[in-house]
Amino acid sequence: MFTGIIKDIGKITNLDIKKSDLNIEVKTNLTLSDINIGDSICCDGICLTAISLSKNTFNAELSKETLSITTSSNWEKGKKINIEKSLLLGDQVGGHLVSGHVDGLGVLKKKKVIKGSVKLDFLVPKVLAKYISTKGSIAINGVSLTVNSVNKNLFSVNIISHTLNNTTMSLLKVNDQVNIEVDTIARYAVNAAESYIKEK
Repeated sequence: MFTGIIKDIGKITNLDIKKSDLNIEVKTNLTLSDINIGDSICCDGICLTAISLSKNTFNAELSKETLSITTSSNWEKGKKINIEKSLLLGDQVGGHLVSGHVDGLGVLKKKKVIKGSVKLDFLVPKVLAKYISTKGSIAINGVSLTVNSVNKNLFSVNIISHTLNNTTMSLLKVNDQVNIEVDTIARYAVNAAESYIKEK
């Protein structure tokens, strides 16, 4: 599990495609001495497993399935990605609980500067829209954010300067795709309600 509070912007330094899977090498400023091979690291909202480690780099593999449902299929050498190490029992949860299991892709449709923040409008598939509500939580490329407004399958968030400076959100351009993970609690609540209605 993760919190959606990004700890570093990592950089992909190498990619290797083998048998439809992808192996990436990521350079980070984070201390990796407390990470073991087999531990989880969230990369742009995707929970990946560290398969090798050095002082400030780690390698992870992405399966064909992961490549098919996330932005990772478009990753290139030099790309910057949001990095967060997995939670330890007792750690502060500053954002919201994020699993790193991407639900689908969103598309940035509009970007507008409003005083000290930036308003971003994202379009998501209808199947995900039902889990997104005003003032609810959502993870975009691994960043925990609060939903400002919802209009059918379009929703908006406001990004403050601190988040812009410490994540890759400032690099997003209109029509860029992003990894979306809806709030786990919202998913369970909606699914429970739908099951109840079907039983009536």
